[in-house]
Amino acid sequence: MSAPDPSAAAPSPGEPSRGRRGGLLRSTAVFSAMTLLSRIAGFARDMLQATLFGTGGAMSAFIVAYRVPNFLRRVFAEGSMAMAFVPVLNEIRERDDRAALKSFIDHMAGALCAVVLVVCAIGMLAAPLIARLFAPGWADQPELLQQTAQMLRITFPYLLFISMMSLAASILNSTGRFGLPAFTPVLHNLTMIAAMLWLAPRFEVPPVGLAWGVLAAGVLQLALLWPSLGRLGLRPRLRPGFGHPEVRKVGRLMLPTLFSSSVAQVNLIVGTAFASVLAAGSVDWLYYSDRLIEFPLGLFGVALGTVILPHLSRRHAAEDAAGYNGALDWGLRMALLAGVPAGLGLLLLAEPITATVYNYGQFSAFDTRMAAVSLSAMSLGVPAFMLTKVLAPAFYARQDTRTPMRAAIWTVVANIVLTAAITTPLWLGRVDGAHGGIALATALAGGLNALLLWRSLRRSGLYRPEPGWGGFLLRLVAACVAMAVVVLVLRHGIGAWTAIDGAVARVGWLVLTIGAGAGCYGLVLVMLGLRPRHLRH
Repeated sequence: MSAPDPSAAAPSPGEPSRGRRGGLLRSTAVFSAMTLLSRIAGFARDMLQATLFGTGGAMSAFIVAYRVPNFLRRVFAEGSMAMAFVPVLNEIRERDDRAALKSFIDHMAGALCAVVLVVCAIGMLAAPLIARLFAPGWADQPELLQQTAQMLRITFPYLLFISMMSLAASILNSTGRFGLPAFTPVLHNLTMIAAMLWLAPRFEVPPVGLAWGVLAAGVLQLALLWPSLGRLGLRPRLRPGFGHPEVRKVGRLMLPTLFSSSVAQVNLIVGTAFASVLAAGSVDWLYYSDRLIEFPLGLFGVALGTVILPHLSRRHAAEDAAGYNGALDWGLRMALLAGVPAGLGLLLLAEPITATVYNYGQFSAFDTRMAAVSLSAMSLGVPAFMLTKVLAPAFYARQDTRTPMRAAIWTVVANIVLTAAITTPLWLGRVDGAHGGIALATALAGGLNALLLWRSLRRSGLYRPEPGWGGFLLRLVAACVAMAVVVLVLRHGIGAWTAIDGAVARVGWLVLTIGAGAGCYGLVLVMLGLRPRHLRH
């Protein structure tokens, strides 16, 4: 991304230029392109991780030690903080007051840094307790708990760097600059790959090297974005400003979002705790299947949510109800257009995808089947997860954080009840794949979350579906049916994926199958009348 011309500064440093604003589809495409690079790097990382370390033992300890600060990252960084920060930032920008905007950013950065420093210190000191809390099933494995606590002390400081990086990304996104922030996950994955190849072999317990890789990735991501803020004249001076009016406003908005914006991560943590009492490897199988679910969510869902939040907040600040409704309607259609075929494809190709990415070295054919079980179950929730990425910002853009919080509470309660109800009989019956019940509960709870958010928007009159939904849904269903037929025919003809010899052959067949399915999906949509103009907002 080229640096902006300082001589062409807009009246407010946070005001995107016309060229930067572009359309929602264009901005989403830029974000998705960067995310695609990240996911490709992520697949390489996961493939290498599964091959070198397999499942169980110290690798399970690393997964827990990685998930805890990663969960808090969603709270303090791109989740809760971003959802509360961006609308307030845009509100100040609408006043066209450069000094007020810079003061707000300085005080917000200082307050965030101070809070996260305290959280990191507590997390490092309480690492043994946290390990027992998030992996209760390891109570009779003190060595595993000790390894988890050791790696938690290494990964917790990552939270500080990634939180400050996310603040910088939110500022850049609010000015229409999505490319560089979207590239940071690529850097994270490349750093983790380097840690596996160079750091891990130098430790007696190799996954400890991965924990250090997580910390290094956070430092590098922050270093990538911080200079860009300076070029915009928005680089923060850390001034803890808990008394600053707008910082206090963000704090008030954040309190409800601490829970609602991280509901998916809360459900994952709940699932991890349940999985720790199941068969050895269950934590790992859920982790690897979740990584595959994140591919379409990151490529489309996160891109949609990231792009639409500043747009909706600008429409709300400008009291443009029609523009707000139109953008939300567009976002929901795009979420379904991407989410339904993505979830269906993951369901139909769960084992081929798992075998292609993971089934090498220490990752056995049995591990592949078990990871495919949880991937199949969790894929059912992909459309709902995608819709939530659009529905939740619709409330945050209006600075309504309480409605998503109420929906999140019901979602987490439902997830716990469903996990216990589905998984317990499978566990007691010693059924292979009992962890699939955890994944299914997560998917069903995600559907409930999306339904509650959508119903609240409709009941409050904030969203009115625009004309054309009937024809859109008919096209979508017809295209998905055609895609499913093509994928199933090809999969039947290719046979068992684990019997295919070599990664290159597996990747080739998988790309052919996915490409044929996606091509058929797109062709049917076009034949039924969908045109590029329908995708533009």
